[in-house]
Amino acid sequence: MRYNMYRATQLNGAAAPGYSSAQAMKALEEVFDQTMPREMGYDYKDMSFQEKKAQEGIPPAVIFGFSLLFVFLILAALYESWTLPFSVLLSTPVAIFGAFAVLWLRRVVLGAFLPAYQVQIESDVYSQIGLVMLIGLAAKNAILIVEFAKDEYEKGKDLIDAALEGARLRLRPILMTSFAFILGCVPLWTASGAGSVARQIMGTTVIGGMLAASLIGIFFIPAIFYVVERVSGATRESTAMVVPTPEPAQGD
Repeated sequence: MRYNMYRATQLNGAAAPGYSSAQAMKALEEVFDQTMPREMGYDYKDMSFQEKKAQEGIPPAVIFGFSLLFVFLILAALYESWTLPFSVLLSTPVAIFGAFAVLWLRRVVLGAFLPAYQVQIESDVYSQIGLVMLIGLAAKNAILIVEFAKDEYEKGKDLIDAALEGARLRLRPILMTSFAFILGCVPLWTASGAGSVARQIMGTTVIGGMLAASLIGIFFIPAIFYVVERVSGATRESTAMVVPTPEPAQGD
């Protein structure tokens, strides 16, 4: 057969169970480089060609960078401050740590004792989609606390008291919404059938990140708010009352 006007031979292959298509393509390329003469080359077609082109696109680091940038700009416009958004965004590393920890836990620990719950975890597009989701979900928890802490501080409370009051007032709503979302993602964790691995990886990433953000991150958010506001030299918004001075009477 001919391919792009060159004499060619078509090779069809499939990945072994537990391996992704990207891993299979990488193995083919390594074997080709080791065994075929230098004057021969290779190329992909159909879905493999599209997958290879997708790998040459925008790197995931750029996508995460733009996600954080847009969230930062939106929060800066919301709070009319360039420093307060850091109180929100600095809580996202806890969620990302939780996502990777649960992915590893499911692959290594659960896979050793419960093979039915094991997933061949790779840093693929599905886990990356889950990480982008976590930026917004973890920021949501921080926004609830920071908003109330900011209001309490502007009312005259001390900075540390305002941070603790915001965390106390919003603890129950944060736990209710977070666990409702986590339970809603359980079907992704236990997905089966065609395309189940993609849903399992995405569900594992989101559930792990939200568990960490809800059980660990909420304790960091008040401390981060206090540190950021203390370093930035936050000041309260005060309103000056102008009281007119009565004019003296005519006979005075």
